[in-house]
Amino acid sequence: MIYTVTLNPSLDFITRLKTLTLGETNRADSETIFPGGKGINVSRLLGQLAIDNTAWGFLGGFTGDHLKNALIEPHLVQDFTSIAGNTRINLKIKATNETEINATGPAITEQELAMFFQKFDCLTSHDVVILSGSVPKSLNNQVYQQMLQKIQGCGARFVIDTTGQQLKEALSAQPLLVKPNRSELAQLYGTDLATQADLLRWGRQLIKDGAKHAIVSLAGDGALLFTQQTQYFAKPIKGQVQNSAGAGDSMIAGFIGTWLQSQDVLESFKIAVASGTATAFSNDIATKQKIEEIYQQVSITTI
Repeated sequence: MIYTVTLNPSLDFITRLKTLTLGETNRADSETIFPGGKGINVSRLLGQLAIDNTAWGFLGGFTGDHLKNALIEPHLVQDFTSIAGNTRINLKIKATNETEINATGPAITEQELAMFFQKFDCLTSHDVVILSGSVPKSLNNQVYQQMLQKIQGCGARFVIDTTGQQLKEALSAQPLLVKPNRSELAQLYGTDLATQADLLRWGRQLIKDGAKHAIVSLAGDGALLFTQQTQYFAKPIKGQVQNSAGAGDSMIAGFIGTWLQSQDVLESFKIAVASGTATAFSNDIATKQKIEEIYQQVSITTI
């Protein structure tokens, strides 16, 4: 089973207007509310690929109830930990430029955290846990390390999508996949990725430091995949970007979901690129039909 962890899920309130003028009343052209949070995005994309998965995390209040109802989808099992606080609402304004206001999230009590950690006791060596997204301010930043200890203690494998020190500490535990973007990779190693040679050098360093696979997303410049044997480059696909926020989560879902079924690294990378691009070109997480359409345009070369 694939488990996704979203410690700080959200309802994403998306409003669209032609232009945004600060300090004045603006009239929206349309509004939409989607379930949000990086792990939840992964779960939803896995569902589009007809891959069973279970979503873990914290939900509470009327916003948490709304998110639960919005997540009733095939192949997705909800096993959230109930909390007293309200699940956050994030505001995303899509105008000439995309602007986001992300809420801090609810306070998590020690008792609620203990209930959440009990879920890890069911893990076995056949399971993969995907850890991604921000940590609520009420939780210690060591919560990722605590989860990794639980996962490794059960013999399960994990994927981690975080940044900075948390990512650096996780590499030695040999994650199945990490997926920093260009700026996150530069931040991780305190370097300037000015050339392709720099990208290749520090991308390979992710593997040397413990990752089994590493995808470095380059936004409009494509993506790189590093493995213990070689590395691949996916050429960028042209299109109108509408939803950059969930693209990286979709790449993770596409890669891990395919790799666990086939063990085919190249095919997994193709599905990852198609999934991430399809979401970027959609208003919400990509549909299977959109992923299949984009898949026909994926071009990958060995470096």
